[in-house]
Amino acid sequence: MTPISLTPLDLAIASLLVLASAGLSMLLTLGVHRPLLIASTRMVVQLVLVGFVLRQIFAISSGWLTALAVGVMLAAASREVGARSPRRLSGLWHYAVGTASVVIATVTVAVIALTTALRPTPWYDAHHVIPLVGIIVGNVMNAASLALNSVFSTVTRERAAIEARLALGATRAQAFETIVRQAVLAGIIPTINQMAAAGIITLPGIMTGQVLAGMDPLEAAKYQILLMFVLAGGGFLGSLIAVEVAVRRLSDKRQRLRLDRLDSKIEARVASRDARTKKKGSE
Repeated sequence: MTPISLTPLDLAIASLLVLASAGLSMLLTLGVHRPLLIASTRMVVQLVLVGFVLRQIFAISSGWLTALAVGVMLAAASREVGARSPRRLSGLWHYAVGTASVVIATVTVAVIALTTALRPTPWYDAHHVIPLVGIIVGNVMNAASLALNSVFSTVTRERAAIEARLALGATRAQAFETIVRQAVLAGIIPTINQMAAAGIITLPGIMTGQVLAGMDPLEAAKYQILLMFVLAGGGFLGSLIAVEVAVRRLSDKRQRLRLDRLDSKIEARVASRDARTKKKGSE
């Protein structure tokens, strides 16, 4: 089966679905047409640019250029981890927690996959490394963001209970045990749901793309299974690292809760927003 080559006309016809959705939003005054059109435009521009860049990287086939591309991806994802949370750690810790979780989890899982299951020659081949890192880092970023959001929200909400446990002699690990467990689960639950639904309810994107490109469905399924295992491992490791760094920063060696290490400006905005929401609810 020859791979399908899409023309600009094919993409233009598909874009009519987005335009129709935007039109219905305007007609029904739903207010989603503007973000939908902006997101669609950004997606097209970004993917076309990435396509051109990757074409050049693949043609040059340089290990250093591949490492540079991976570094840019990791740096951007590390920044996004902290930025996505309504609350964040103050100072450089805001970036440190994202960098630690994204870089360690992504590099560890990607290297394991490249040197065991995929085994390209050389193992740092750009055709394998960049797509693999791209999908892993996206999943790790989302998992770490969800986990951090859970930690910060729960610690702020249950401050009195945590301080009471610490005052009664509980260690940091004991005081935060439930919070850590809930946060890691919050980070990986989307991946767990995706794994549970794969094949029966949905055909995952990678498998669908490979089948459309002409690969045997069983072989495509094998690659999808491998990918889901990799994503699950990366998401878990990224969530765990992010949560552990955050918990250690929010407490000290004297077993005290240190919410003063959260960004005070962000906390003030969050508190103001919560107060407005509560006031509207009471009305």
